[in-house]
Amino acid sequence: MYPGGFHYTKQHEWVNVDGSVGTIGITDYAQNELGDVVFVEMPKIGAQLKAGQSFGTVESVKAVSEIFSPVSGEVTEINSALADSPEKINSDPHGSAWLIKVRLADPKEVSSLMDSAAYETYIAGQAKEHSA
Repeated sequence: MYPGGFHYTKQHEWVNVDGSVGTIGITDYAQNELGDVVFVEMPKIGAQLKAGQSFGTVESVKAVSEIFSPVSGEVTEINSALADSPEKINSDPHGSAWLIKVRLADPKEVSSLMDSAAYETYIAGQAKEHSA
């Protein structure tokens, strides 16, 4: 369910690194918890992000949630298709509904993130906490 080459955060963001560029989005778990996404606020191209820093919000019918960058770097691209169709996040959170691309300041930062197996274990623990 969670792509194997991606790296994940405890705040339910993912980054997929290709060379010096990281593509960032929110996970299927996050979109499922949010419900129907109606708006996405993203940074401007050229913005400098630090790992763990909030860079935007996802608004759903239930809540507004901050999005945190899993890595540091400069925003090189935003997914402008989400401005007109934010609901794509609900149907393809790990694919066409990526949020931003960043030029990585330090590619080694991804080593501190979870791989898909660790993330799946983490969210299984989250689900148990919610049901307790």
